[in-house]
Amino acid sequence: MTVMQGCMEACSAAAMAATMCADADSGENMGRCASMCMNTADVATATMRMMMRTGGYDMKVMSSMMTACMAMGEACAAECESHAEMSEHCRICASACRAMVEACSKMMSGMKG
Repeated sequence: MTVMQGCMEACSAAAMAATMCADADSGENMGRCASMCMNTADVATATMRMMMRTGGYDMKVMSSMMTACMAMGEACAAECESHAEMSEHCRICASACRAMVEACSKMMSGMKG
């Protein structure tokens, strides 16, 4: 349960950081980064909401959702890292996305065990 809580918190933090980054990106004409961030926020939020419904989720579906969340987090982190030196919001978003990927990976390891 502690691992799940940490994963939900990491998803929430990544969703918030990605939303803030996307908003800032739109003012800086960084459309690709903004789009990646909004997709990440959506996937992270959906994953977190699924984890909150522990009584009714299918393990195979949850595993697929976690895999998608990690893939989106990796892609967003890579995009934001390419702007991190010039944009603080991108640095923060990349860090939050990396933390989410790590937390999801840790939770998936526990799901298999």
